[in-house]
Amino acid sequence: MLKRIYRKLLALALCSINPVAYARKIGVNIPESGVNLYGKVYWGTEPWLITIGEGCHITNNVAFETHDGGTLLFRDQVPDLEITKPITLGNKVYVGNNAIFMPGVTVGNNVIIGAGAIVTKDIPDNSVAVGVPARVIKTTDEYLEKIKKESLHLGHLKGQEKDKALMTYYQYRGQSKGIYF
Repeated sequence: MLKRIYRKLLALALCSINPVAYARKIGVNIPESGVNLYGKVYWGTEPWLITIGEGCHITNNVAFETHDGGTLLFRDQVPDLEITKPITLGNKVYVGNNAIFMPGVTVGNNVIIGAGAIVTKDIPDNSVAVGVPARVIKTTDEYLEKIKKESLHLGHLKGQEKDKALMTYYQYRGQSKGIYF
């Protein structure tokens, strides 16, 4: 019992300190470089069925569901009923907060998945997909043209420097120190 608690605490610490190393340890197929995990990611019960491409950005509370739990309702009729399928993200995929990937989906390269999307079908290369269920709404080229017009041109700044520039841009006059104490 104590051993199990110790292992759980160790896993939680690794997950917080180095989420990419934790994902690899539990079996997620992640390339040696170029994957960014921001916040808690739920890898499901079969993490070895998940493959993440290079240059991906996966944000907070994203979930990968490799199996269909609804089969449990029918195991009394079909004892060996099981639906479990792999999930694959291509290269350069951005995944917004709270997105969910369902069993068997493949997401192409150069794709943006919007926050809160539930991906139930494959998403082709160079697409922006949003909604429940997720659907393609534009190409990444169309998205780039739109955001270039709206850009504040502060993306090269980091941390407090960026916060100060944003406060100046929006004429913020408060006493906030942002997230930096």
